[in-house]
Amino acid sequence: MSGETFVGIDVSKARLDVAILPSGEIFAVDNTASGLAELLIRLSEAQPHLVVLESTGGLEQAAVLALYEAGWPATVLNPRRVRHFSRALGQHAKTDRIDAMVLARFAQTMQPEAQVPSNAFQWSLEAILTRRRQVVELLNMERNRLNSSQDAYVQQDLREVIHYLEGRREQLDQALRDAIQRNPKFQATYDVLTSTPGVGPVMAWTLLAQLPELGQLSRQKIANLVGVAPLNRDSGTVRGHRSIWGGRASVRQVLYMSAVSGVRWNPTLKAVYQHLIGNGKPTKVALVACMRKLLVYLNAMVRDQAPWQVQSVA
Repeated sequence: MSGETFVGIDVSKARLDVAILPSGEIFAVDNTASGLAELLIRLSEAQPHLVVLESTGGLEQAAVLALYEAGWPATVLNPRRVRHFSRALGQHAKTDRIDAMVLARFAQTMQPEAQVPSNAFQWSLEAILTRRRQVVELLNMERNRLNSSQDAYVQQDLREVIHYLEGRREQLDQALRDAIQRNPKFQATYDVLTSTPGVGPVMAWTLLAQLPELGQLSRQKIANLVGVAPLNRDSGTVRGHRSIWGGRASVRQVLYMSAVSGVRWNPTLKAVYQHLIGNGKPTKVALVACMRKLLVYLNAMVRDQAPWQVQSVA
């Protein structure tokens, strides 16, 4: 353990600040192709046990992909986790170099699991899916404005914008379908996922793009990763309400919609939901349980590359 090397990388648009422990070395490279090549050369000398970066809205993607392709284990952290860790250390000053060292200390102390490597195809799929989500959000905003507008000219303008955005959404849907069809491995997994009642194209696209760990982790780990595993809130003799928290919010949001559909059309999830409601569980608790059940089923199906079969509720 003492001989292992941990690396923290603070990402900005122009630069990558890198800290290495236990040596304490700190350096910076440009966030460009040539800078990434220099980073990989420096890391080949350090032989890192784990590289940790912070999610920065996509600026980290090129670095993460380069690390994966070079074979270095890496993970991208939620900024909230890093912020809490920094406060626990009593580190209140903030610079890029300090942030890189905090990330390296997080890696050394907490040793989070390395993420399953993504590839260039997966990054592209996620980018298209993200753009689709943005277009859908714009559509909802314009529809709400149409519902509240009283002016005929504004209403017509809104209808034209809505028509345009609906066309853009259809084109993005087709781009996602075409991308999946060009990749036999992803197409096979897509077919497995969509064989499940309640799992439509958007759910399958989201899992393929944003949950590459699906089928490779245990049921508990995949539930924790997405954020649908209930967390205890106990202290002494007090037993608090179990709740879900953290995880990949974008995956969890789509999983929720699939669970809502599933409790109507999927016989297994419908039986689970009715059983929980019959035992007095609140609707929200029952739906979260169905989300977790559905995710666990899909995890096993992708692992075995086996289509949906009616599952035992027990």
